Amino acid sequence: MALPTFTMQQLMEAGVHFGHHTRRWNPLMTPYVYGVKDKIHIINLNKTAPLLHRALVALEAIAAAGGKVLFVATKHQAKDIVKDAAERCGQFYVNNRWLGGMLTNWTTVSQSIRRLKKMEADIENANKLGLTKKEVGVMTKEVAKLRDIFGGILDMHGVPQVMIVIDVPREMNAVREAKNLDIPTIAICDTNANPEMVDYPVPGNDDAARATQLYCDLFVDAILSGIEKRLGGAAGKKVESNMIDEHDALEEEMKDKEAKQKSKASASRAERREKLADKTEKADK
Repeated sequence: MALPTFTMQQLMEAGVHFGHHTRRWNPLMTPYVYGVKDKIHIINLNKTAPLLHRALVALEAIAAAGGKVLFVATKHQAKDIVKDAAERCGQFYVNNRWLGGMLTNWTTVSQSIRRLKKMEADIENANKLGLTKKEVGVMTKEVAKLRDIFGGILDMHGVPQVMIVIDVPREMNAVREAKNLDIPTIAICDTNANPEMVDYPVPGNDDAARATQLYCDLFVDAILSGIEKRLGGAAGKKVESNMIDEHDALEEEMKDKEAKQKSKASASRAERREKLADKTEKADK
């Protein structure tokens, strides 16, 4: 199985290029914005494509090295998609609520997971243990609550080697914990996100279900490709990409563009100061 590929047409059809309303704009996303239409920011897919490919290459390499992947998305339209994606590739997910310290305080989290597993075993053996219906009912409710939080990480056994995030502002607690632990983060960054908070930002729509499905399908295929390489003895090989150079060139282009904008702004300010000085001089005369 090879690294998954995608086309610009697929990105367009999934609505990846649609950003948020202009009032929900983060200036740090400016380099990835193509323009505005009907007060909606349009994301530049020419910049999304190489960054998405770069993220897929990194994800494949981590999976090939035996790394664990954690999908994080708690918004309604993405939670089921993320759960399905994680289960398809045998990885882990958090899709209901991010509990503070889920990564940074893993010792406590693992104790809660062990307690959950013990209660589930007790419920199954309720007759042997002599538990009453009331006791079983109370335990069942508690198990349901804990499963909502820990259901996707029951067998993770430690922190992951990479985290995939849909909607950075919403999952900022998860992003910060990953950053504190130096866990690489692949994140879909809409126009209201801070791309500097993650290691592999992918500019794109984080609200549309079709877009989320496309991202997850590509991530799953990249993970499965990495697992196949590991099982085939290719884990030690370096994963190459012909789009990395394009990404470097893109960064240089953005830096040049920012420098030109600053130079233009400085010239404009100098011109305004000169005109103001002329007006003041004429008024004095």
